[in-house]
Amino acid sequence: MSQPAAARHVSARACAGSAKLFNYGTIIAVTVAGVPLFLVTGEVGVATIIAAIMGIVPLVLWFGGSMLVYALNRHHPDERVGYYTQQAAYRYYAFMGALIVIGTFFPPEIFYFRIYWLVAALIIIPWSIRDIIRINREHWQDVEIPKEPDHG
Repeated sequence: MSQPAAARHVSARACAGSAKLFNYGTIIAVTVAGVPLFLVTGEVGVATIIAAIMGIVPLVLWFGGSMLVYALNRHHPDERVGYYTQQAAYRYYAFMGALIVIGTFFPPEIFYFRIYWLVAALIIIPWSIRDIIRINREHWQDVEIPKEPDHG
């Protein structure tokens, strides 16, 4: 006969950290993506193409990684973790979706990508920082994960 599973606890610190994770990833991805866009001149050439690729790669990598973070945290035992994760996802996925739609019609000049990045960074980064501050100000408590029934 097997022993019943013991109840597990998720610490308050772990809950708050999980709630901030999507925001941290977004801030890093958006910041790193903008750096190569401003290291090249406005002339279209090999350097511009490489800068555009280097600007897109962090966004694409975080797009994939963020899906994992979202899947892990959206149905967290503490509902606030899911809420903050969902809000951060709405922002990031909206801007990345808009980049696909709008960026398709950009002329082959780095200027337009710089402007898009600047607008996205000026909206996403402060909003993510604001969420992190809100998460830090909340009173987090340990969460008990209920015992799973023994299906013997």
